[in-house]
Amino acid sequence: MFILEFLIGLLVGLGICLLWRIRFNQHLKRLLLALQIPGTDSALPLVSRLRRGVTLVNQHRQLLESEIQTWQQILQVAPSGFLMLDEENQLIWCNEQARQMLNIDRWELGQVRLLLEVVRSYELDVLIDQTRHQQQPIKQEWVFHPTYSNTETGEYQEHLKPKSLTVRATSLPLSNGRVGVFLENRQALAEFSQAQNRWVSDLAHELRTPLTSIHLVAEALQDRLEPPLSRWVERLLPEVNRLITLVQDWLELSQLETDSSNQLRRKPLDLHSLICSVWQSLEPLSNAKNLNLNYFGPESLPIEADESRLYRVFLNILDNSIKYSPTDGEIRVEAKLLPQIDIPKFVEVNIIDCGPGFPEPDLPYVFERLYRGDPSRKRQNKSDLEQESTIKSSTTGSGLGLAIVRQIILAHGGSVTAKNHPQTGGAWLTIELHLDTHTLFGK
Repeated sequence: MFILEFLIGLLVGLGICLLWRIRFNQHLKRLLLALQIPGTDSALPLVSRLRRGVTLVNQHRQLLESEIQTWQQILQVAPSGFLMLDEENQLIWCNEQARQMLNIDRWELGQVRLLLEVVRSYELDVLIDQTRHQQQPIKQEWVFHPTYSNTETGEYQEHLKPKSLTVRATSLPLSNGRVGVFLENRQALAEFSQAQNRWVSDLAHELRTPLTSIHLVAEALQDRLEPPLSRWVERLLPEVNRLITLVQDWLELSQLETDSSNQLRRKPLDLHSLICSVWQSLEPLSNAKNLNLNYFGPESLPIEADESRLYRVFLNILDNSIKYSPTDGEIRVEAKLLPQIDIPKFVEVNIIDCGPGFPEPDLPYVFERLYRGDPSRKRQNKSDLEQESTIKSSTTGSGLGLAIVRQIILAHGGSVTAKNHPQTGGAWLTIELHLDTHTLFGK
């Protein structure tokens, strides 16, 4: 009896050991499958294969760590800053250049902290979210205003914060929701550009007086000289006028860029009436080419704006439309109210001509200073050139017209965009301005 019980216990024990061994082998096989490391001999025992796999994994991990360290060393000496964030916007790693640019003083290597805790930048947060959402690289430039932090108390002291600087960021979507951001310090370039603009503005200011004197002398000579000498004065006067206009436009643009808010004298006015007034002043030019202005939209568009500045906006745009539109053409002005939560707060004005339009490669730059566009936009047929040669435009082209338009619209808190119309093929400018809702709906 005792022997029988012993044999039964032995069989049960052997069965348990065999079951445990089978499960253990299955577990080892799953581990080997998870490792997925080539170079292990299938003829070896499972434990030996697992040891070999672990060794290969450790070697591979050491190789990856060495590569990561190499790339980190490269990024540390790179001239650009670099940040890496995980899917929860936690700062994983940054180089020394990024520390200095963004004033990161409360993060150490190996820490994982929310970016918002170490860098206060709305633009950077939006850039990272857009990159993660769109899954494509994005470039953005803004002025970063660092905030000084007292590392002992954790309190922010505005009077001790470092100087603001212009930053250009290029973001890259990475795996597992991570985002990498390269940072470039553009402050020196921005200061150089500002200094250059000041120098040009000072030069333009100094040129205004002698140009006016030359214009007065040329006008006096025009009445006293006989042909053929008078022809030289007739050719001189338009060029002097063009230079005077260029100087005035440059000074106006500089004033708007320096302090646009103080340059405006707002008052209630009707936008539709303003557009009609501008077109009437350009009738000598439009009649010479038999051009019509067709308006579509509300008859009353109350806004609060600087009348003279806004007049200049539509004068520049409509003058360009007349210049580049063919004879017997049409210029369309379409206006509509843009509702916001069922209440119109903006008015959109579209000016569409039937000319050759903007060259596609130049569209991003049409509002930059001294933009003249592709010569194809200046091509006109012979009859148009003959007609225009007999007309003196009230707004001589200076290459600053659309730049002034943009600055005036931005000063009013609006926006302006340029593209080509799909039907007419001509230039299509869209302006958005705030409505005067008190006048529109009554107080």
